[in-house]
Amino acid sequence: MKVLLKKDVDSLGYAGDVFEVAPGYGRNYLLPRGLAVMATPSVMKAADAWRDRASARRAELRAEFEALAERINALSLEFERKSGETGRLYGSVTTNDVADAMNEALGAEIDRRKVLGESLRSLGEHTLVVRLSNDVEANLTVTVLPEGGEMPAPVVEVVDDEDEDEDEFEDDYDDYDDYDA
Repeated sequence: MKVLLKKDVDSLGYAGDVFEVAPGYGRNYLLPRGLAVMATPSVMKAADAWRDRASARRAELRAEFEALAERINALSLEFERKSGETGRLYGSVTTNDVADAMNEALGAEIDRRKVLGESLRSLGEHTLVVRLSNDVEANLTVTVLPEGGEMPAPVVEVVDDEDEDEDEFEDDYDDYDDYDA
């Protein structure tokens, strides 16, 4: 089944493009949602006009998304969550939490599905990718702090293992000395 896309479809292509799709995909998904029309000869004549309009609209959207991407790259979000001594969170910071905080900070409406990655389950600084369109992505810095707001100082224990290792090594050779006799 040949269809002409009326709107950009993430998994398929751009508006104005003609594609051969499975009949069920076309009838049950693309056509009812208004994403495409059947590629008849009369529609094919108008395809160039569709492509030109879609191309102009895509250029406008790309400029908007690039400006938004710059704002997202400059943004840093902080979340406070309950955590254990090892830095694992008792809950998690979900992409929905990140999208809500980002929308509030930027005054934009970004869908949670645009924030790529898994839920954050540990303390520290994380970088998430926000895919605004097929070709525009931004990196968002998210810091997860324990409740109270201060990161615990990492416990560093200095152990002098060199002396112990040498003693063990010498003890091993002492055992072999008995066998030489």
